[in-house]
Amino acid sequence: MSLAKELDTPQDITEDVLFPPGDLYSDEPPLETELHLRQIILLLKCLKWLWRDRNDFYAAVTLTIYYCLNQPKAEELRGPDFFVVLDTERKLRKSWVVWEEDGKYPHVIVEILSESTANTDRELKKKLYQDTFRTPDYFWFDPYTLEFAGFHLVDGQYQPLEPNQQGHLWSKQLGLYLGIHEGLLRFFTAEGELVPTPEEIAEYERQQKEIAQQQVE
Repeated sequence: MSLAKELDTPQDITEDVLFPPGDLYSDEPPLETELHLRQIILLLKCLKWLWRDRNDFYAAVTLTIYYCLNQPKAEELRGPDFFVVLDTERKLRKSWVVWEEDGKYPHVIVEILSESTANTDRELKKKLYQDTFRTPDYFWFDPYTLEFAGFHLVDGQYQPLEPNQQGHLWSKQLGLYLGIHEGLLRFFTAEGELVPTPEEIAEYERQQKEIAQQQVE
C-alpha cells in the first residue's frame, strides 16, 4: 500500500477539487499460495459466523481501500489481506472508499506474510496503518514459519501486544483473541474457546447425533 497523503480535511477542500468516483472496484493482486487463500477465508468465515446476527460491521479480504482524493497509481494501491470496520452497515461493497464511508478506516487489520510482502507488512504498511489509517489493532501472521505478532495503538504509536499463557493476542476491538491453532491463525473467545467454522459445527452436530443414535441402539 502506498504511503500517499492522508485524506484531506474538509477545510482544505475547495470547490475546484474533483472527487474520484465513489463506485470504485477493488484492484488487488492474486494471493501467492493456496495456503494464504485458505488462511484469509478462514478468518472471514469464522468472524461472519460468530457475528451472524450482527449488522453493524464490515469484514473483507484483499479488498482495496481508497483513502486519498488523489489516488496513487493502481499498482501502488493495495488493500489489507483481512480487515474489519465496526459501527458501519453490513452490505456488499466493490471496495472500501473512505470518503463514502463517513471517513471510517479499518479498526482491525491482519496481514498474512509472504516472502515478497513480509518487509512491507512489517515496515511500510505498519507505518501507514499507524499514522494514516490509525487502525487500533494490527496483526501479522506467516502460515509457513508461524511468525505471529500484534500491536495496539496507544497515543498514536503501535505497542506490541503481550501474549497470554496460550500464546494468544487480545484484540480489544473485536473482543476476541487471535492465536495459532493447527498451523493456522484462528479466533478465540475471551474464555479461550476456539471460534468454529460452520463446517466444524456441522461435523460436531453429526458426531453428537451418531453418539445419541448408538446409545439408543
